[in-house]
Amino acid sequence: MRSHAASAVRTPVALIDTGFILALIDGDESWHHPCVQAYNRTRLPLLTTEAVLTEVFHLARRSSLDPRGVWQLLRSGAIEMCPIDNKELSQIEALMRDYADRPMDFADATLVHLAGRERLSTILTIDHDDFETYRLPGRKKFSIFPSRR
Repeated sequence: MRSHAASAVRTPVALIDTGFILALIDGDESWHHPCVQAYNRTRLPLLTTEAVLTEVFHLARRSSLDPRGVWQLLRSGAIEMCPIDNKELSQIEALMRDYADRPMDFADATLVHLAGRERLSTILTIDHDDFETYRLPGRKKFSIFPSRR
C-alpha cells in the first residue's frame, strides 16, 4: 500500500468505509485485491469518521487481524478522521430515521452526513447494497469503488 506524503496538503476526494479498510489490510479477504486496486487509483487522503474507525478496530480484533495496518494508514495520513460536532448529531439521527427500513447503522450515517457536509460523492466501500440506496443532497447517488463483482 502506498502512503500519503505528510508534506503534501491535498483536498480529500473520497470517503472510506469499515469493510474496505478491513479488506485492505486482510490479504485473505475476498475483496482484498479489488480494494487494493481501488485504493491505489484514488487520490489521498481519504476521509472517515470516528464511528467507522471504532468499527474497524473492533472487527479487526474480533477477527484476529493485526491492527498495525490500520495504524499505518492513519499515521501516514492516507486516511484522515474527520470530526463530527455534537451539533451535527441531530442530522445523523434524522438520516438514521429516514433509512430505518434498512436500517442504517450509526457509522454509515456519519459517512453519509460527512459526504453531504464535505460535498463528496465517492466512497470506497464493499457495502454496495446500503451505499447504492443512500442518497446525498439533491438525491445524488454515491460513486462506489471497487465496483460490485
